[in-house]
Amino acid sequence: MKLGVICDGISRDLGHAIDVMDEFDLEYAELQFVGDTEVGDHSKAEIAEINSLLRDRGKPVSCLSRHIFAGMTAANRPGDALHTQHMDALKRVIDMAHVVGAPLVRIMTQRKEQILWGSHGAEKWNVAHGVWDTMPPLIAPAVELAKSEGVVLGVETGNGTLVNSCYTARKLIDDLDAKDTLKVLWDPGNNCWCHERAYPDGYEEMRGGYLGHVHIKDVMVDTPRATLEVRRMGEGQLTDQFEPMANALRDDGYDGVISFESVYHPGNGNFEDGFRLCVDKFKAIFA
Repeated sequence: MKLGVICDGISRDLGHAIDVMDEFDLEYAELQFVGDTEVGDHSKAEIAEINSLLRDRGKPVSCLSRHIFAGMTAANRPGDALHTQHMDALKRVIDMAHVVGAPLVRIMTQRKEQILWGSHGAEKWNVAHGVWDTMPPLIAPAVELAKSEGVVLGVETGNGTLVNSCYTARKLIDDLDAKDTLKVLWDPGNNCWCHERAYPDGYEEMRGGYLGHVHIKDVMVDTPRATLEVRRMGEGQLTDQFEPMANALRDDGYDGVISFESVYHPGNGNFEDGFRLCVDKFKAIFA
């Protein structure tokens, strides 16, 4: 399968990140921060320099991952100041995607409300009524923009967002009738927080053409204690699910990219050290 890494998880120095990618034979670069700048905020000259570096080193870009729509709430409406700010950023990221040849641009969704639907009493006492219905109108203009620009959006299953499972990601895509333009950016580590088992439960939700991109990391969640620990790969709660996930992706002919998300460090704050402790396991499972 196509393997890559979110480069700033190694280093925000893109040249150094590529050196490390070469060391471990990882081909696909996912860009989030380059230098101290998030994608979408680089100048034209900086984008040209980034593009030249990637092409010279033979690193195709799998995804541009800005935090589009993150931090918005159910109080936001299409066209308000914050939504306009995010849409403007999305336009800039898409412009960069055209230059660097990125086929996919990540979006997020607004802040999580815990209970969106319910019955037999919960609908009266527990449900955050109407919250879900505020989201499709916020995302629809992004889908139309992506469609007109010839790129695909990947909605990440994110911690603390309304779309934090494969089920909710698929529901958003179906609600917008946008399966050709909006795909699931599956982060099974994030889905642990809402207790959606990655395989087979989450994976089954995405069958039929919904999956667009994958982030891989290992974690241990303790929802009652509101605590998340990133673990060395193979030492977290996804340990027994990575192999079945990889086998299912192979069997189904998944032709997208699997990006290692290097957000683990061994206690010293050095994420490159964490990457080096995890990458062999990642490759052994997903290559």
